[in-house]
Amino acid sequence: MWVADMDFASPPEVLAALRDHVDHGVFGYQDSPTPELVSVALEMLQKRYNWQVEEEWLVWLPGLVCGLNVTCRTIGKQEDEVATFTPIYPPFLTAPHFSDRKLVTIPLIENNQEWTIDFDAFEQSITEKTKLLLLCNPHNPVGRLFREDELKRVCEICLQHDIVICSDEIHCDLVLDDIPHKPTASLDANIANNSITLMAPSKTYNIPGLGCSFAIIPNLKLRKRFLRTRRGIVPWVNTLGYTACKAAFEHGEPWRKELIAYLQKNRDTVESFTKKHLSPITVNHVEATYLAWFDVRSLKLNNAEEHFENFGVGLSDGKWFQGNGFVRLNFGCPHSMLLEGLERIKKAVEAV
Repeated sequence: MWVADMDFASPPEVLAALRDHVDHGVFGYQDSPTPELVSVALEMLQKRYNWQVEEEWLVWLPGLVCGLNVTCRTIGKQEDEVATFTPIYPPFLTAPHFSDRKLVTIPLIENNQEWTIDFDAFEQSITEKTKLLLLCNPHNPVGRLFREDELKRVCEICLQHDIVICSDEIHCDLVLDDIPHKPTASLDANIANNSITLMAPSKTYNIPGLGCSFAIIPNLKLRKRFLRTRRGIVPWVNTLGYTACKAAFEHGEPWRKELIAYLQKNRDTVESFTKKHLSPITVNHVEATYLAWFDVRSLKLNNAEEHFENFGVGLSDGKWFQGNGFVRLNFGCPHSMLLEGLERIKKAVEAV
């Protein structure tokens, strides 16, 4: 229950489109998406987020981790600083180092199991070498969906200090509460001009292995730098990935709504089971994603990952997220499997 993809079959329309492509039998090079896919993607962004994106802003990628690394190589120079809020998905922590940048981490504030941005600490961390902020919204692993006022405050700070914002929004279609997701770059033109947004159908429609993602970069100068950095290094998107992406965006909305309802049920089960059976550990409310962030510090485990594995459940150890004393659980699975996993966690807690 650690890996961040789901145990659900992809939408039937996606599977049908892939079968048709396979039956066609030709898998040649495809260095760009079809005009039909571009149109479908732009229409999805307009309908779902009221965001008018231009075709030329799109840069297609074989994955968002790739996008994080290209962004770090694009912005600034060696020994410049890249900031991010922790705990955070591990590639946010490694991409700056791979690019010979200095990582600066700003811990989120934990208040009664809710995580918020420490704006004062963020501003105090900024130096003349701080060139890039890696933002994750919705946030992995704490499950927060940052509100518009929070995003505006982050962006104001970045604009004031000439810091580019790279916003990874891969979980934006998996909001479980009645809260609208607001793409950071859609807040206003100045923010858009200072941003790189990373999106993909992979988490939502459970097609991460097909490797199809995209960056949205409105600023022409910044987009050219991004394209130059990836040239000769980043491969083209898998042709089946393009096929699946188009089918998902074009036909997958009914399936996505059913998925959200199922994930809401699973999320509620995690939270209620934890309160009833897993004391003294706690879990914060998950507003978005299918990832639950458990606080197990009270158990005083030397190796949390190993302890839970000994009871038959694999969780992500928070140390990889700069969240020592926490573990992450993926509840994107059949309800029966979730219940079995929670029972095993219960046994692991009782054994301490």
